[in-house]
Amino acid sequence: MISSADFQNISVLIFDIDGTLTDGRVTFDSSGAAVKFFDMQDMHWLKLALRAGLRVALLSGRKDRINSVLADELNVSATVLDAKDKIAGFEMLLSQLACKASECLYAGDDVVDLPVIRRAGIGVAVANGVPELDEAARWRTVLSGGRGAAAEIVRRVLKEKGLYDHIMERYRR
Repeated sequence: MISSADFQNISVLIFDIDGTLTDGRVTFDSSGAAVKFFDMQDMHWLKLALRAGLRVALLSGRKDRINSVLADELNVSATVLDAKDKIAGFEMLLSQLACKASECLYAGDDVVDLPVIRRAGIGVAVANGVPELDEAARWRTVLSGGRGAAAEIVRRVLKEKGLYDHIMERYRR
């Protein structure tokens, strides 16, 4: 079980991309470029996390151009792409962000994410994630990857850390 106190140390939100920020499907256009779909509410809430002073990072095993475009569009704090070894990629992010694993929340969807889910301060499995993640994840979202899971995660982190009301002020006018 995860408690409110568990969130107090969290200052970095790290997301897998395919299956976590997307629904896991990918197709290719006529030029061979990957085509993926991202939920705009997820993207907005990631920006709200940044606005609240949290750092947001992306960790992916793929090096698609669209993943780089996403990182640029969101202006995230750090990105590691083409991480065939996710734990090595996670260590790179810790170094880039000068933070400890205990300060990170990591969200993933598949067994390749399991080592990072175990190592992060809070490991999260998205609703559509494989059942093997349940052995290590401290929380499974209600919403699926690419369908609101990132927004759900950010919303909860902001609330648990007491940052939600401040972020929502501009929308309540």
